[in-house]
Amino acid sequence: MKLLLINGPNMNMLGIRQREIYGSDTLETIETLTVNKAKELGCEMDCFQSNHEGAIIDKIHEAYQKYDGIVINPAAYTHYSYAIADALGAVSIPAIEIHMSDIHSRESFRSNSVTLPYCIGQVAGYGKESYAMGVEKLVEYLSK
Repeated sequence: MKLLLINGPNMNMLGIRQREIYGSDTLETIETLTVNKAKELGCEMDCFQSNHEGAIIDKIHEAYQKYDGIVINPAAYTHYSYAIADALGAVSIPAIEIHMSDIHSRESFRSNSVTLPYCIGQVAGYGKESYAMGVEKLVEYLSK
């Protein structure tokens, strides 16, 4: 199985931004953790991060017929990017939405995810472990 990890805006600032929410791990550390979890489950994983909505949409389109599943943290785009939601729907690749923080216990606007309807589920609130848990859930789903 080949998986793609997509991280959205500001995730490149992990380790610097709001440590009280996101911790001190960098994006590189989280990507390594996620790739290692995928390997442990017998999968390959590529990683991508962009602060630009169009680049994320392009990457989702490029994933068509190349990847079996997508692990995606759309970050702020979770709450309003119908374009990313439409891209996920267009390629019909099973995806799981990931969030380090518990988006349901933060500001009210963060509780709404426009991308979730195009995903098999969501893992939120477990810090960097959300990524490993998401990979496990996605591989479990793909293995059925």
